[in-house]
Amino acid sequence: MPTLVIIFIVIIMLAWIFKSVNNFKLIESATKSHSGNGSERDLVLTLRKNDYHPDAIYHDLYFQKKNGSYTQIDLVLATPVGLIVFEVKDYSGWLFGNGKNTYWTQVLSYGKEKYRLYNPVLQNQRHIEELRKASAQFSQIPMFSVVVFYGNCELKKLNNIPDDTFVIKDYQINQTIQRILENNPKANYCNKLEVIQILSAAKSNGDNKTILTDHVNYVEDVKRNMGSRDGKIRSSWEFQILPSSFKKAIRFLRKMR
Repeated sequence: MPTLVIIFIVIIMLAWIFKSVNNFKLIESATKSHSGNGSERDLVLTLRKNDYHPDAIYHDLYFQKKNGSYTQIDLVLATPVGLIVFEVKDYSGWLFGNGKNTYWTQVLSYGKEKYRLYNPVLQNQRHIEELRKASAQFSQIPMFSVVVFYGNCELKKLNNIPDDTFVIKDYQINQTIQRILENNPKANYCNKLEVIQILSAAKSNGDNKTILTDHVNYVEDVKRNMGSRDGKIRSSWEFQILPSSFKKAIRFLRKMR
Protein backbone atom coordinates (compact mmCIF):
# COMPACT_ATOMS: atom_id res chain seq x y z
CA MET A 1 0.00 0.00 0.00
CA PRO A 2 1.42 3.38 -1.01
CA THR A 3 2.70 5.58 1.82
CA LEU A 4 0.29 8.42 0.97
CA VAL A 5 -2.72 6.10 1.31
CA ILE A 6 -1.51 4.91 4.72
CA ILE A 7 -0.99 8.50 5.87
CA PHE A 8 -4.49 9.43 4.66
CA ILE A 9 -6.06 6.50 6.56
CA VAL A 10 -4.15 7.41 9.73
CA ILE A 11 -5.31 11.04 9.47
CA ILE A 12 -8.94 9.92 9.05
CA MET A 13 -8.66 7.62 12.07
CA LEU A 14 -7.08 10.31 14.23
CA ALA A 15 -9.77 12.81 13.21
CA TRP A 16 -12.49 10.28 14.11
CA ILE A 17 -10.86 9.57 17.48
CA PHE A 18 -10.49 13.28 18.23
CA LYS A 19 -14.15 13.92 17.35
CA SER A 20 -15.32 10.99 19.50
CA VAL A 21 -13.26 12.12 22.49
CA ASN A 22 -14.46 15.70 22.13
CA ASN A 23 -18.11 14.58 21.93
CA PHE A 24 -17.64 12.42 25.01
CA LYS A 25 -16.23 15.37 26.93
CA LEU A 26 -19.14 17.59 25.88
CA ILE A 27 -21.67 15.00 27.06
CA GLU A 28 -19.80 14.43 30.32
CA SER A 29 -19.80 18.16 31.00
CA ALA A 30 -23.59 18.05 31.42
CA THR A 31 -24.48 14.44 32.31
CA LYS A 32 -22.96 11.03 32.88
CA SER A 33 -22.12 8.83 29.93
CA HIS A 34 -24.28 5.99 31.30
CA SER A 35 -27.36 8.11 32.08
CA GLY A 36 -30.47 7.64 29.96
CA ASN A 37 -30.24 6.13 26.48
CA GLY A 38 -28.21 6.97 23.40
CA SER A 39 -30.80 9.30 21.88
CA GLU A 40 -31.06 11.28 25.10
CA ARG A 41 -27.29 11.67 25.20
CA ASP A 42 -27.40 12.78 21.56
CA LEU A 43 -29.81 15.50 22.65
CA VAL A 44 -27.38 16.56 25.38
CA LEU A 45 -24.58 16.65 22.80
CA THR A 46 -26.68 18.77 20.43
CA LEU A 47 -27.40 21.28 23.19
CA ARG A 48 -23.74 21.49 24.20
CA LYS A 49 -22.63 21.93 20.57
CA ASN A 50 -25.07 24.83 20.33
CA ASP A 51 -23.41 26.46 23.35
CA TYR A 52 -26.12 25.84 25.93
CA HIS A 53 -24.36 25.92 29.28
CA PRO A 54 -23.98 22.54 31.04
CA ASP A 55 -25.46 24.04 34.22
CA ALA A 56 -28.68 24.75 32.30
CA ILE A 57 -29.04 21.11 31.16
CA TYR A 58 -30.69 18.62 33.53
CA HIS A 59 -30.78 15.10 32.13
CA ASP A 60 -32.54 11.95 33.37
CA LEU A 61 -34.60 13.43 36.22
CA TYR A 62 -36.68 11.52 38.78
CA PHE A 63 -39.37 13.41 40.72
CA GLN A 64 -41.17 11.72 43.58
CA LYS A 65 -44.96 11.82 43.44
CA LYS A 66 -47.39 11.93 46.36
CA ASN A 67 -48.01 8.18 46.15
CA GLY A 68 -44.30 7.52 46.65
CA SER A 69 -43.59 6.48 43.06
CA TYR A 70 -41.38 8.49 40.70
CA THR A 71 -41.94 10.14 37.35
CA GLN A 72 -38.98 10.21 34.98
CA ILE A 73 -38.27 13.22 32.76
CA ASP A 74 -35.74 12.82 29.96
CA LEU A 75 -34.33 16.34 29.98
CA VAL A 76 -35.06 19.87 31.18
CA LEU A 77 -33.33 22.92 29.71
CA ALA A 78 -33.45 26.05 31.88
CA THR A 79 -33.76 29.16 29.69
CA PRO A 80 -34.48 32.88 30.24
CA VAL A 81 -38.11 32.36 29.11
CA GLY A 82 -38.83 29.27 31.20
CA LEU A 83 -38.18 25.54 31.37
CA ILE A 84 -38.16 23.45 28.20
CA VAL A 85 -39.15 19.89 29.03
CA PHE A 86 -38.01 17.26 26.53
CA GLU A 87 -39.44 13.82 25.87
CA VAL A 88 -37.14 11.74 23.66
CA LYS A 89 -38.42 8.95 21.41
CA ASP A 90 -36.65 6.65 18.96
CA TYR A 91 -38.81 5.09 16.23
CA SER A 92 -38.78 4.04 12.59
CA GLY A 93 -41.58 4.03 10.03
CA TRP A 94 -44.53 6.40 9.68
CA LEU A 95 -46.13 7.95 12.75
CA PHE A 96 -49.74 9.13 12.99
CA GLY A 97 -51.32 10.69 16.05
CA ASN A 98 -53.74 13.03 17.72
CA GLY A 99 -52.69 15.14 20.68
CA LYS A 100 -55.84 14.16 22.57
CA ASN A 101 -55.82 10.40 21.95
CA THR A 102 -54.25 7.90 24.35
CA TYR A 103 -52.37 6.06 21.61
CA TRP A 104 -50.61 6.91 18.39
CA THR A 105 -49.93 4.58 15.47
CA GLN A 106 -46.62 3.45 14.02
CA VAL A 107 -46.81 2.03 10.49
CA LEU A 108 -44.08 -0.21 9.09
CA SER A 109 -43.50 -2.13 5.86
CA TYR A 110 -45.59 0.31 3.81
CA GLY A 111 -48.72 -0.33 5.82
CA LYS A 112 -48.36 -4.08 6.33
CA GLU A 113 -47.60 -3.75 10.05
CA LYS A 114 -49.10 -1.34 12.58
CA TYR A 115 -48.12 -0.77 16.18
CA ARG A 116 -49.51 1.44 18.88
CA LEU A 117 -47.46 3.67 21.15
CA TYR A 118 -48.50 5.73 24.12
CA ASN A 119 -49.15 9.36 23.14
CA PRO A 120 -45.85 11.17 23.91
CA VAL A 121 -47.64 14.54 24.03
CA LEU A 122 -49.86 13.35 26.90
CA GLN A 123 -46.86 11.65 28.49
CA ASN A 124 -44.86 14.88 28.58
CA GLN A 125 -47.89 16.87 29.73
CA ARG A 126 -48.09 14.61 32.77
CA HIS A 127 -44.38 15.10 33.37
CA ILE A 128 -44.91 18.87 33.38
CA GLU A 129 -47.88 18.51 35.75
CA GLU A 130 -45.65 16.69 38.23
CA LEU A 131 -42.86 19.21 37.70
CA ARG A 132 -45.23 22.05 38.58
CA LYS A 133 -45.94 20.40 41.92
CA ALA A 134 -42.28 20.75 42.96
CA SER A 135 -42.83 24.20 44.51
CA ALA A 136 -45.00 27.32 44.38
CA GLN A 137 -42.47 28.91 42.05
CA PHE A 138 -42.54 25.91 39.69
CA SER A 139 -46.32 26.20 39.45
CA GLN A 140 -45.86 29.67 37.92
CA ILE A 141 -42.77 29.24 35.73
CA PRO A 142 -43.56 28.98 31.99
CA MET A 143 -42.91 25.48 30.71
CA PHE A 144 -42.73 24.27 27.13
CA SER A 145 -43.11 20.69 25.98
CA VAL A 146 -40.83 19.40 23.22
CA VAL A 147 -41.18 15.82 21.97
CA VAL A 148 -38.14 14.84 19.91
CA PHE A 149 -38.21 11.84 17.59
CA TYR A 150 -34.92 10.18 16.69
CA GLY A 151 -34.49 7.31 14.29
CA ASN A 152 -35.60 6.70 10.72
CA CYS A 153 -39.20 7.79 11.24
CA GLU A 154 -41.49 10.24 9.46
CA LEU A 155 -44.15 12.31 11.23
CA LYS A 156 -46.97 11.82 8.72
CA LYS A 157 -50.14 13.26 10.23
CA LEU A 158 -50.36 14.82 13.68
CA ASN A 159 -53.53 16.63 14.83
CA ASN A 160 -54.60 18.67 17.87
CA ILE A 161 -51.09 19.37 19.16
CA PRO A 162 -51.33 22.03 21.93
CA ASP A 163 -49.86 25.48 21.25
CA ASP A 164 -47.16 25.11 23.93
CA THR A 165 -46.08 21.71 22.60
CA PHE A 166 -43.64 20.98 19.78
CA VAL A 167 -43.38 17.55 18.11
CA ILE A 168 -40.20 17.51 16.04
CA LYS A 169 -37.43 15.47 14.49
CA ASP A 170 -33.94 15.66 15.98
CA TYR A 171 -32.59 17.98 13.24
CA GLN A 172 -35.17 20.61 14.32
CA ILE A 173 -33.98 20.89 17.93
CA ASN A 174 -32.00 24.11 17.71
CA GLN A 175 -34.50 26.01 15.56
CA THR A 176 -37.34 24.95 17.90
CA ILE A 177 -35.49 26.24 20.96
CA GLN A 178 -34.73 29.49 19.15
CA ARG A 179 -38.41 29.82 18.25
CA ILE A 180 -39.38 29.41 21.91
CA LEU A 181 -36.76 31.93 23.04
CA GLU A 182 -37.72 34.52 20.44
CA ASN A 183 -41.50 34.33 20.84
CA ASN A 184 -41.85 34.40 24.61
CA PRO A 185 -41.14 37.05 27.27
CA LYS A 186 -38.55 36.64 30.01
CA ALA A 187 -39.71 34.38 32.83
CA ASN A 188 -40.02 35.74 36.34
CA TYR A 189 -37.71 33.49 38.34
CA CYS A 190 -38.28 34.68 41.90
CA ASN A 191 -35.71 32.21 43.27
CA LYS A 192 -33.19 30.83 40.77
CA LEU A 193 -31.34 28.96 43.51
CA GLU A 194 -34.48 26.95 44.28
CA VAL A 195 -34.82 26.02 40.62
CA ILE A 196 -31.25 24.76 40.55
CA GLN A 197 -31.65 22.84 43.81
CA ILE A 198 -34.88 21.09 42.78
CA LEU A 199 -33.64 20.11 39.32
CA SER A 200 -30.25 19.02 40.68
CA ALA A 201 -31.89 16.84 43.35
CA ALA A 202 -34.09 15.18 40.73
CA LYS A 203 -31.02 14.60 38.59
CA SER A 204 -29.21 12.99 41.54
CA ASN A 205 -32.13 10.59 41.97
CA GLY A 206 -31.11 9.08 38.65
CA ASP A 207 -27.98 7.70 40.33
CA ASN A 208 -30.02 5.88 42.99
CA LYS A 209 -30.31 2.22 41.93
CA THR A 210 -33.23 1.61 44.30
CA ILE A 211 -35.21 4.46 42.77
CA LEU A 212 -34.42 3.23 39.25
CA THR A 213 -35.49 -0.34 40.03
CA ASP A 214 -38.66 0.74 41.82
CA HIS A 215 -39.56 3.05 38.94
CA VAL A 216 -39.16 0.32 36.31
CA ASN A 217 -41.29 -2.08 38.37
CA TYR A 218 -43.94 0.59 38.96
CA VAL A 219 -44.22 1.44 35.24
CA GLU A 220 -44.55 -2.23 34.32
CA ASP A 221 -47.23 -2.75 36.99
CA VAL A 222 -49.22 0.23 35.69
CA LYS A 223 -49.02 -1.02 32.11
CA ARG A 224 -50.01 -4.53 33.15
CA ASN A 225 -52.98 -3.41 35.26
CA MET A 226 -54.28 -0.95 32.65
CA GLY A 227 -53.58 -3.12 29.64
CA SER A 228 -51.73 -0.17 28.15
CA ARG A 229 -48.63 -1.87 26.82
CA ASP A 230 -47.44 -0.80 23.41
CA GLY A 231 -47.73 -3.55 20.86
CA LYS A 232 -48.75 -4.76 17.43
CA ILE A 233 -52.23 -3.88 16.21
CA ARG A 234 -53.74 -7.08 14.83
CA SER A 235 -57.22 -5.70 14.24
CA SER A 236 -59.22 -2.52 14.63
CA TRP A 237 -60.83 -3.97 17.78
CA GLU A 238 -57.51 -4.37 19.53
CA PHE A 239 -56.67 -0.73 19.08
CA GLN A 240 -59.89 0.57 20.60
CA ILE A 241 -59.98 1.51 24.27
CA LEU A 242 -63.05 -0.36 25.50
CA PRO A 243 -64.74 -0.30 28.91
CA SER A 244 -63.78 -3.30 31.04
CA SER A 245 -67.45 -4.37 31.22
CA PHE A 246 -67.63 -4.49 27.42
CA LYS A 247 -64.44 -6.54 27.26
CA LYS A 248 -65.84 -9.00 29.80
CA ALA A 249 -69.00 -9.36 27.71
CA ILE A 250 -66.93 -10.14 24.61
CA ARG A 251 -64.94 -12.78 26.52
CA PHE A 252 -68.18 -14.32 27.80
CA LEU A 253 -69.64 -14.56 24.28
CA ARG A 254 -66.46 -16.19 23.03
CA LYS A 255 -66.72 -18.87 25.71
CA MET A 256 -70.32 -19.57 24.66
CA ARG A 257 -69.27 -20.51 21.13
